[in-house]
Amino acid sequence: MSTAAPQTMRIWVDADACPSVIKEILFRAAERWQVPTTLVANQLIRIPPSAWIRSVQVPAGFDVADREIVLQVQTGDLVITADIPLAAAVIEKGGHAINPRGEIYTPENMAERLRMRDFMEALRNSGVETGGPAAFSQSDRQAFANQLDRFLQKHQA
Repeated sequence: MSTAAPQTMRIWVDADACPSVIKEILFRAAERWQVPTTLVANQLIRIPPSAWIRSVQVPAGFDVADREIVLQVQTGDLVITADIPLAAAVIEKGGHAINPRGEIYTPENMAERLRMRDFMEALRNSGVETGGPAAFSQSDRQAFANQLDRFLQKHQA
C-alpha cells in the first residue's frame, strides 16, 4: 500500500474576465496561505514575483482557457470563475468553484444556474435585450474576500 503525500490544493483562475481587484485579493491569499495559484488566460497576465503565483497563456479561441483549467484541475482544487459551464465541469471533477462576486458553486445549485444561463442565452439569441451583469461593487469585492478566506480556512487547516 502506498503512503503518498496528500495532494496540495491549488487555485486556478479563469483570468481573462477576472476583475483586477479579485486578482489582487488572490495574490495576497496565495502568499498568506502559501497555496499554488495559476492564472489562465489567452492574453499575457501580469503577476507579482512569487513562488506561489504563476500565469499560463493559452492560444486565443473560444473556451481555450476553460478547457485548459478543466484539463489541469484535480479533486479538491479551487477555481475562480464567473463561467457557469466551467464551474459545472470543475465540480464534476471533484473541484470547487467560486465566482468573483463571492458566490460558491455547489452540486446542489449547479443545475439551476445552468438552466438560468441557458434561458438567458435563448432570450438573447431571440433578440431580447437582457442587459449585462451589475457593475462590480465594493460589496462584491468584500463578499469574494470573505468567501475565499472561509474556503481557505476550511480546506487548508
